[in-house]
Amino acid sequence: MTRFIDVHSLVRLVDETGVPEFLVTLADALRDDFLRWREFDKKARVASHSHLGVIELMPVADDGAYAFKYVNGHPHNTQVGLPTVMAFGVLAEVDTGYPVLLSELTLTTALRTAATSAMAAKALARPDARSLALIGNGSQSEFQALAFHALLGIEQVRVFDIDPRATDKLVRHLAACTPMEIVRADSTAEAVRGADIVTTITAYQGHATVLTPDMIEPGMHINAVGGDSPGKTELHPDVLRGARVFVEYEPQTRIEGEIQQLAPDFPVHELWRVLLGEVPGRERPEQVTVFDSVGFALEDYTALRCIQQLALERGVGRQIALVPELDDPKDLFGLTASGRRRAVLRRAA
Repeated sequence: MTRFIDVHSLVRLVDETGVPEFLVTLADALRDDFLRWREFDKKARVASHSHLGVIELMPVADDGAYAFKYVNGHPHNTQVGLPTVMAFGVLAEVDTGYPVLLSELTLTTALRTAATSAMAAKALARPDARSLALIGNGSQSEFQALAFHALLGIEQVRVFDIDPRATDKLVRHLAACTPMEIVRADSTAEAVRGADIVTTITAYQGHATVLTPDMIEPGMHINAVGGDSPGKTELHPDVLRGARVFVEYEPQTRIEGEIQQLAPDFPVHELWRVLLGEVPGRERPEQVTVFDSVGFALEDYTALRCIQQLALERGVGRQIALVPELDDPKDLFGLTASGRRRAVLRRAA
C-alpha cells in the first residue's frame, strides 16, 4: 500500500511541528542532501509551455529512492480562484519501482523553497545580515520571512507588492506569528534601501526588471526566486554582471534562471560546491552575491523524504491502493469482473 498525504494531513504535520521548526528541519535535510550531490541521478525538469503558463515534471533519484514532482505555474490563476502554483509528488523505491508515498506538494513547495533560500543565504550572505526585503508578497512570502528569521536571525522585514492586498495579507500574518519588525514600503526601491538580503518572488510571466543596478548596495545578498522559466526574469542583467552568482543545477538554470539573459559562458557556481568547501562563497564583505534559484528536483526529493518520516512517526495520512495488490503478480486480469467470474467458474467446476 502507498501512504497518501493530502492537504489536510500535510497541514497537520506542519501545525504539530510548527512552521519555523518545520523549516529548520527541511533546511538541515536539504544541506545534508546537497552535500551528497554526486550520488544523485540529476536532470533538468521536463516542461510543457503554453501562452498562459507552464506544467512541469521534476525527477531525481539516488540508489535508494526515486522522486518526481508535478507542478504548474499559471500567474493568471488567481483571477479564477486558483493558486498560481499547484503540485503533488511521488516517492518510490528504486529497487522495485513501488510508490511508497503520494503527497501534496503545493504547500510543501512553498516550505522547501523558503528553506532552500535560507540555507543558501547562510552560506552566501554576510554573517551580520539582519534585514530582509521581500519583493512580491504572494503565497510564498510568509514562508520566506519565517525561514530567514528562524535560520539567519533576521530581525526586520521590509515588504512591497504592486498589489496592496497581498501586502495587507502578509503584514497581517507576520504580525500574528513573528516578533520581526515589519516595514511596509511604497516601492521596490524603498523596500530594498538598506536591506542586507533581498528576496524577489514575483509572479509576472515575462522579462521584468524588479531590481535594477541603482538599487543594489555593497554587501547585499539577492535571493532571486520568481524567475524560474524561459522568458521569465526579475533582475536587470547588469545586476548579475556586478555580482558573484550561485545556482542549483547549472544546466537547468542556464535555461530558466536569471542567467538566461547572459552569455552561455557567464561564470556561475553551483551551491553544493560551496557547501562542500570546493569553491568559496562570499569572498569579501562588500561583495554582492546572487542565488539564482529556480527550484530543483533534489529539493522536492528531500521534502518528500521528510514528509514520509514525519508521517510514519506520527501516524499521519492513510494507506491507499495506488497500484494493484495481487495474489499472483502475473494475473492482472484477475482484478476485472471477467477475471473474477472465470475464477468462480473454475472453483465451481
